[in-house]
Amino acid sequence: MLRIEVTGEDLARLRVAPDTDPLWEIVLSLHLLQNRQAAVVFDPWRREVRAALARSGLTEVTAALTRLSPWAAYFPDFLTPGQGGGGLAEGIEAVLSTPRRRLSAELSEVYAHGPVPPGVRRLAEGDVAALERLGRALRAYHAVAVEPYLPAMRGAVADDRAVRADAALRGGAAGLLESYGPSVALDAGALVAAYPVARRLPLGGRPLTIVPGFFCVVAPVVLADDALDPVLVHPLGPAPGWLARTRAHGSAPPPVSQLIGPTRALVLDALEHPRTTGQLAELLRLTASTASRHATVLREAGLVTSERRGNTVLHRRTPLGDAVMNGGRVGEDVAGGGR
Repeated sequence: MLRIEVTGEDLARLRVAPDTDPLWEIVLSLHLLQNRQAAVVFDPWRREVRAALARSGLTEVTAALTRLSPWAAYFPDFLTPGQGGGGLAEGIEAVLSTPRRRLSAELSEVYAHGPVPPGVRRLAEGDVAALERLGRALRAYHAVAVEPYLPAMRGAVADDRAVRADAALRGGAAGLLESYGPSVALDAGALVAAYPVARRLPLGGRPLTIVPGFFCVVAPVVLADDALDPVLVHPLGPAPGWLARTRAHGSAPPPVSQLIGPTRALVLDALEHPRTTGQLAELLRLTASTASRHATVLREAGLVTSERRGNTVLHRRTPLGDAVMNGGRVGEDVAGGGR
């Protein structure tokens, strides 16, 4: 069980990362390739990624990365320096800048009960060539195992942020934390979560950052070293079939783009689930004013409805919008059948 004591001041300092973190996703996805957790949700991804890694000649590179970060009770913190929302280049630079003493200590912990492989030993010694190889390996693995799935990851983050924002508006910081249940619970002045070992994480006046993790499954994850800035990575929990849905939509604009334009088609496609203007902007990498303008045009065409909720506007696709996106005959989709 993981236990994080939180005071009222700690709640005021709580931070939710705006996006997943590329280094955390690299490490957590490596763990998924080493186990069978969440098989229904992630086995299609496992099959696809293993085949893609083999085609790309990255099977041995991936094996080398798993030797650095095994699926075990301990894996080194230096591989996950980010706190969400950072870029890949920035994260890799932070990894490669890890002091030699820390590299040695953390990698020695990984192999506390067995011999250290030669490649890992050179990295632990701070060998420049070994560090450069690590940087290339992280970039190559990310390009195959993580980057192709960013649209699905961004959609999951946008949906998650909608839930967290609503919880925070309704119940403040305590309501926000309660919204992470059942994986995380607020109990008698502490955050508690299932964990492989008994663990207490003292905040010591430092802000806790909650980072959404697409490849995080079963339970939240924290850094092993209490002295590092505290991070809690929580599972986003994509639904079964997420990969098939991603492949069905693809990265190209839907066919209806020929009728209403590519960006507007992507907005209408994103409204398969209700979203605020801000969530649309974040998901599609648009400015808020651009997302609002497209939503207004779609609303005037009867494809979208919009409802103001406090300082936000929630957009929903109408039955007519569903029919347009799904390629059905409008009369049938809206009226529910023939004459």
